[in-house]
This record gives sequence, structure tokens and C-alpha cells, in this order.
Amino acid sequence: MTRIEANTLQQAYLDAAKELECSVTQLDIDIIQNSSSGFLGMFKKNAIIEVRKKGIKTEHKGKTNRSKVDRKAKKESLPTNKQSKQTREKNPPRLRRQKNEKLQKTTKEIKQEESKPKKSHRREPKKQELKVEINQAVTEIKDDINRLFKESCFEMDEIKVSKYNDNTVLLEFGGTDAALLIGKEGYRYKALSYFLYNWINIKYGTNIRLEIAEFLKNQEEMISKYLIPVIERVRSGGRGQTKTLDGVLIKIALEKLRNEFPEKYVGIKSARSGGRFIVINDFNRKSK
Repeated sequence: MTRIEANTLQQAYLDAAKELECSVTQLDIDIIQNSSSGFLGMFKKNAIIEVRKKGIKTEHKGKTNRSKVDRKAKKESLPTNKQSKQTREKNPPRLRRQKNEKLQKTTKEIKQEESKPKKSHRREPKKQELKVEINQAVTEIKDDINRLFKESCFEMDEIKVSKYNDNTVLLEFGGTDAALLIGKEGYRYKALSYFLYNWINIKYGTNIRLEIAEFLKNQEEMISKYLIPVIERVRSGGRGQTKTLDGVLIKIALEKLRNEFPEKYVGIKSARSGGRFIVINDFNRKSK
């Protein structure tokens, strides 16, 4: 068989006919790979075929010989009675008994280690390291973000950028069309927050607090009222959980509950329906 590779199948047929000095109709063709133009010039594939003139049989002597060699090598690799006897002589019963005792001892130690109660350690979040001094970051972010949204179709006031705390920058959007950036159920707010966080955090190492037309302030007030009975249940019963909360609300609630119960475990769990809620208990309480 002759292998031919070309940009297209038609070209591969022509090249094969030329190489074997016959017409395409006299070829016995096996298509190994079809050609593909890929995407934007990437992942391009050439056509690959194997051809021979019709009426010519392919010999398989090499394959038969290889199978005979494999069978012979397999037969030679099997241990004979003489080899087994020599192995037993090298490993007398005393040595074998010592090896078995050592293996049993090792297995026993492993089981003892596994039976010991494992300590649960709650990972402390790593402290955010600023890549740029916070005041310098505020100045640069203010220039860049106003230049970015100046080209948008929304009518907005100048975006205010200020220091919220030592590792957080406050972004405030206001103006006639600012509320349009919130979207139904806050979906635009979440998308914009995700975009700005990934840009600012990667470049400056700071967190962000995004405020659009007092949306965040209203959400915080709403979640604070909702958490009042939840906090009371936790104080009286030692544990509790919230209802399923949306992305923005669950982040606000998580921060407030962790501030309220620093000695307890406060974490996010996933519901079967796909939503997320917060649980509060003593299961992973920090060891003092």
C-alpha cells in the first residue's frame, strides 16, 4: 500500500494516480483521514489515503512472522519447573516467613493510622496582597473606567472611585441611565461586577464594591431584615440556615453572618434544585 497526503481528497487521488502511473479508476483506495479547513486557519487537516493498483495483493508475511515471534517469546518467558525450584532455593521458608511477618506488621500499622480520628482544620482565607498602593490604584482605576464607559450608549455621570477599606475599592455609578446597568433581577449588575472584579483584582490585587443607583445599599437593607429571625434561631438553637439566595444576596448574607458568628462555621451549600443557601453550625468550629 502507498500512503498519500494532500490538501484535499481530489488532490490526493491525482497524486496517487501520478505516482503509480495509472488512472484514478484503476486505484484501490482506503481513506485514512478526510480533509478539514479548520476554524480561522486553526485545526486544519490534510486528506490521507492508502492506495494500490487493483489486482495487486498485499503480502502479510511480516505480520505472520511477528505473531510467531511473539508466541515464541511468550513461551520462553514462562517459568519452568527448574526455574521455580531455583527460586525456592533462593528464598528458603525462613526468609519467606520473615517477609510475611514484616508485611503483616506494616499492614497493621497502616490500619492503626487509619483508625485514628482525623483533625479537621478550617482553612483561613489568604490575606489579599496589593500589587499597587491603594491610593495609586484608585487614581488609575478612575481614569481607566471613565474612559471605558465614555464610549458606551448610556447617559451617566462621572463614575466615582474611592478607597472603601485597606484592600477594597468603591465604584459608584450614577446618572440618568445608571439603573439600566442593574437589569432584571440584577443580572446585568452581576455580569458587570464579575467583569470589573476580574480586571481590577488581577491588575491591582484589590477587591471591589460596586454601587449602581443605590442597588447594593437596598439589597443590604433587605437582606439585613431577612436575617433577623435567622440570627435569633441560631442564637437559641445553636444552628440554622437561610433560604435559597441569589448570587448578590448570598454574598451579602455570608459576610453579615460571618461577622455575627465568628466562632461558628458559616458556609454555602448547594440545594438539589440548583440554588445555594447558607448553613450555620458548630461542626467546623475553630479550635482555640
